[in-house]
Amino acid sequence: MDGSTAPMADWKIGVDIGGTFMDFCALETVSGRVASLKVLTTPDDPGAELLTGLALLAEREGLDPAAVSRFVHGTTVGINTILQRKGARLALLTNAGFEDVIELARLRMPEMYSLFCHRPEPLISRDRVFGIPARLRADGRETLAPDAGTVAAAVEAARAAGAEGIIVALLHSWRDGAQEAAVRAMIEAQAPELFVFTSSEVWPVIREYERSSTAILNGYVHPRVSGYLGALEERLAGQGVPARAMLTKSNGGLMTAGEGRRDCVSMLLSGTASGVIGAAWLARQAGEARVLTLDIGGTSADFALIVDGEVQYGTDEQIGEFPLHIPSVSVSSIGIGGGSIATVDGQGVLRVGPESAGSTPGPACYGRGGEAATVTDAMAVCGWLGHSEMAYGQLRMDVDLARQAVGRLAGTLGRSAEDTAQAILDIAISEMFVEVEKLSSRAGVDLRDFALMPFGGGGPMLGAVLARELGMARVIAPRRPGVVSALGGLVADLRGDFIRTVFAPLDAATLPALRDTFEALAEEGRQWLSAQGHAGTADLRLSADMRYAGQSYEIEVPLDPGWLTAPDRIADAFHETHRRIYDFDDPEGQIEVVNLRLSALGAGPKPVFPEAEGGSTAPAPDRTVPVWLSGWREVPLYTRARLTGGARFDGPAIVAQEDTTFAIPPGASARVDSHLNIHLSLAE
Repeated sequence: MDGSTAPMADWKIGVDIGGTFMDFCALETVSGRVASLKVLTTPDDPGAELLTGLALLAEREGLDPAAVSRFVHGTTVGINTILQRKGARLALLTNAGFEDVIELARLRMPEMYSLFCHRPEPLISRDRVFGIPARLRADGRETLAPDAGTVAAAVEAARAAGAEGIIVALLHSWRDGAQEAAVRAMIEAQAPELFVFTSSEVWPVIREYERSSTAILNGYVHPRVSGYLGALEERLAGQGVPARAMLTKSNGGLMTAGEGRRDCVSMLLSGTASGVIGAAWLARQAGEARVLTLDIGGTSADFALIVDGEVQYGTDEQIGEFPLHIPSVSVSSIGIGGGSIATVDGQGVLRVGPESAGSTPGPACYGRGGEAATVTDAMAVCGWLGHSEMAYGQLRMDVDLARQAVGRLAGTLGRSAEDTAQAILDIAISEMFVEVEKLSSRAGVDLRDFALMPFGGGGPMLGAVLARELGMARVIAPRRPGVVSALGGLVADLRGDFIRTVFAPLDAATLPALRDTFEALAEEGRQWLSAQGHAGTADLRLSADMRYAGQSYEIEVPLDPGWLTAPDRIADAFHETHRRIYDFDDPEGQIEVVNLRLSALGAGPKPVFPEAEGGSTAPAPDRTVPVWLSGWREVPLYTRARLTGGARFDGPAIVAQEDTTFAIPPGASARVDSHLNIHLSLAE
């Protein structure tokens, strides 16, 4: 013996929780070994599934919690709080005379041409909105200071109404947040048991409705998010995990769990965003620059575009019935997932979703007490599922239970179970088709130039068929589709977004103010990265919200900080962006700069996955199984773990693996690359 010792293990873990499963993606960096896992969620005890997952990783993979150097978590606790309307009971303090700001909103109906459309009930009812005498002018001059007596009376009224927290949103606080800060100090002195958020600290942007609603969303989810994150940190510490808990954000970046307790609104879309980040990383690894992502879980299907290898962002995403005005990865969602329930309505029409069986009781075929027919049950009846264990051995599919559930619908419709199951799948595909067509039309892209990347537990089940319907010729399925969102946390960077409203014409006189604002934003970004524990280089990305004078809304234009001395260069960038979006620009038009935005990124360590060695180019299937393709047909079944780089085979076929099943339709040709992705070429 030479006395040398093996290097200590170093684990990096990404965790993502959805409606049915908590997903784990764990990388041991010394050996390059990757482990993945799915654990059924525990709705009655959120977070308990984390302990189960860590215990299983220790048992199966030899994970030592003390060797975890990075832990990243994506959670749906915030968005579910809003969707289920189980958030905090809030009060709102605003300017006297402006108490109806959240009721009026933007005076838009959600569905303009629907006779049955209704506006959502605000998260703060009108009886808990209190006006106080205070006024700040648009130029920042204070003409009426907040009255302490009126504030005290409003706080007592909020207490009497059962408020757990108070949101302070005053006019023009984007210009100066001092008035809101003064009111907050009064509230905290009088009622320390109430938590308080001001709109200027949450998102200091012009337009009082957008600023107020963002602050309200932050406060609404605060108690549940803060409690969940506190319990998360305690559970990790109790397991001996030394790594600082990090959270995925709506913008696809990361922040510490401690920051997430206050900046709750930034993590509302963390799960969907991290899935797109993970998919973009896999797409770049596979050499795909233009990708449509399809993430199907138990309750929903999420779509996003990756253009030239880059994730697309927006600032007007929807959280249930409410707009989210902070930067977020652009994701479109529809209530169709593996657990979506099929029903027959009063007119005898078969419908699918949006109600889901979730994880409890789940689809009928899970054998956990569910009796309603779901999309997963339909896949089982058609023969695509039921040939192997699911969710890393946690579920064994009972096809007979699926057939009974679908059979009840078939009896109502007067059709066979197989035809009814296929109809359920056809409806699910058509619903997704409509949503993707909307997305591509808004983005102005031709999907024939894109590859589809399906992931999540249900993406590979339906992805190839959807791609064929969309006229897409290529599909790429990652090696571990079920844990792509968890992987997204491992490859994500720290990212903080900051904004300042400028609201000034673009001319030489405005440039000094733009430079000063940029320097202030840059310093804020550097300090934020430092607070997150980042000691490396800060990547600062500047953009501006700009418009022609007279327009009501603006577009975001990426800027080089060096242009802040050259108004013509900024103007050229705006004209070019406006022309690309609207096919129109006005070179002689007066331009207004509304907001400056800055994203501060701190790159983290990127995992390196070893490439697989080549093997047989003509793999032998494990066996053949019957699949319903307008009639029963024997189809080859392959085990994903046995497919090596360079393998080729044709559809129809089934590829079974631990976290999902890949359904390959007739006319498709499959190829496995060196990263063990499966590439499909679909016939015209």
